[in-house]
Amino acid sequence: MKLFKYMVVGFMFGFGMWKLEAISTFRIIEMFHFQSFHMYGIIISGVIIGIIITQLFKKGKVKTIEGITHKFNDKSHEWWRYIIGGTIFGMGWALTGVCSGMMFVLMGAGYTVFAVFIGSAMLGTFAYGYFRKVLPH
Repeated sequence: MKLFKYMVVGFMFGFGMWKLEAISTFRIIEMFHFQSFHMYGIIISGVIIGIIITQLFKKGKVKTIEGITHKFNDKSHEWWRYIIGGTIFGMGWALTGVCSGMMFVLMGAGYTVFAVFIGSAMLGTFAYGYFRKVLPH
């Protein structure tokens, strides 16, 4: 029952992205050809909402679902690891054509081929967890 809240929020997110046509290949192509503002509007809205929520968490005005105040830790200034990680993530994003959240939406919409991408992402996550001790951090 504890996970029910997360399932409801995930369902609402997926349904919203589906209705906004954010999973549509045609919308993505329009975005890269600068023919439509639709996808840029979704991205800009997400960035603005993310900034607002992050600031509210930092000021302690918002708590997690469990009622815990979240504390942000300072980031490491080793910039090269962010470049490498971002490049690997970006290459995976480019190969699939969708971001990680949209994979689940597309899977729910009936595009079962995305099970391969979700499985590969999970395998990569477990591989990172296994090799984490020997990776430079």
